[in-house]
Amino acid sequence: MQYKNLGKTGLKVSNLCLGTMAFGRWIDEQASRAIIDAALENGINFIDTANYYGKGQDAEIPYGTGECEEIIGSALKGRRDQVVLATKVGLSMGSGKNDSGLSRTHIMREVDRSLLRLQTDYIDLYQVHRFDPLTPIEETLRALDDLVHQGKIRYIGCSNFAAWQIAKAHGISEKLNLEKFISVQPQYNLLSREIEQELLPFCESEGVGVLVYSPLARGVLSGKYKNLDDIPPESRAAHGERLIKNYFTERNFQLVNGYRALAEANGINLSQFALAWVLNQPAVTSALIGASKVSHITDAVQVSNWKWPEGLMEQVDSLNLKKVDFY
Repeated sequence: MQYKNLGKTGLKVSNLCLGTMAFGRWIDEQASRAIIDAALENGINFIDTANYYGKGQDAEIPYGTGECEEIIGSALKGRRDQVVLATKVGLSMGSGKNDSGLSRTHIMREVDRSLLRLQTDYIDLYQVHRFDPLTPIEETLRALDDLVHQGKIRYIGCSNFAAWQIAKAHGISEKLNLEKFISVQPQYNLLSREIEQELLPFCESEGVGVLVYSPLARGVLSGKYKNLDDIPPESRAAHGERLIKNYFTERNFQLVNGYRALAEANGINLSQFALAWVLNQPAVTSALIGASKVSHITDAVQVSNWKWPEGLMEQVDSLNLKKVDFY
């Protein structure tokens, strides 16, 4: 396992982060605990969640219920100090007018609810889940800065932000002497490389940590989906994962076949190959493993230190001669 400083801080996190979106949604508490145990036993010290994750993502309940945080809080009893714990705020947590967004009202209310569910008195990394165009970013930053001074959170981060949005936030924080976002959490994988245009160069330049989600393209880079009509009954797509369908294109399935051949030639499986590619990008701090089985953890750990053979990056790029397809 490799450990890197998170952004410009002295906080060290494993280059694999346990993503927990499946907890309380696709898998129950017992299965979730087994995955947490496996992660800690294999050297992963970084866990990412959100107040929104859990049954609330079901279509029948269009807001979060916090069940995922409850599962994690219970599982970490007696070993909270072993992990860097990250959660998020901003998505809908109820039907009220102020039950979502990044207003001071919503943030101050939700951080206390997250602390209660997580059974802890501090959150290591508190992330805004997505940019809120309806709330002045200064209001959001002042609220987060207050929470740091209150000791409820240690660092602040953002998720799904563009480079210009982080730059704007950093400028306001600098001017007003407020806490700065130390990290961003974007989607990044072999089938979705948009952030290479602006976000990754910006993060490298400014020392912003990059925590990648969906390194396996929501399972498409595991090879479980063979074509547009092949949906395994236990897959995320079969469980109603809406965003996964965005990856279901003929072009992507052709790329997956090419990546599978490269993986086999290098003695690893397709999932490991796709993950190792992300981990070998210089700007990436950590990759989130959206595990729903213990084997997802053990397979990932095997490539946490894997160095790409010379020339392999060029072989990957040769499969993507028409790079315009990614952007």
